[in-house]
Amino acid sequence: MKIVNNIALILNIIGGINWGLIGLFKFDLVAWICGGQDSVFARIIYCIVGLAAIWCISLLFNGRDRRKRLIGSNRLLHHFGFNLIKYLFFKTADI
Repeated sequence: MKIVNNIALILNIIGGINWGLIGLFKFDLVAWICGGQDSVFARIIYCIVGLAAIWCISLLFNGRDRRKRLIGSNRLLHHFGFNLIKYLFFKTADI
């Protein structure tokens, strides 16, 4: 899965550079390489870059789930540690 994520990020970087060239210099690199915007090959590349962008949306939310799990496990550890301290010092705990 990491390989797919890296490929998607690389395609988005290429697409971003292409959009930067269009915005700054009115030069479409993909169209220039493929023989125009209307060529089949250029349209395939545009579709692949668009699909990679949609894939990268999942990467954005995937990181949030991981962070949420880590925060949840830290809360559990904190709760357990607090109860352990209560038990050691006061001999009462909710373990």
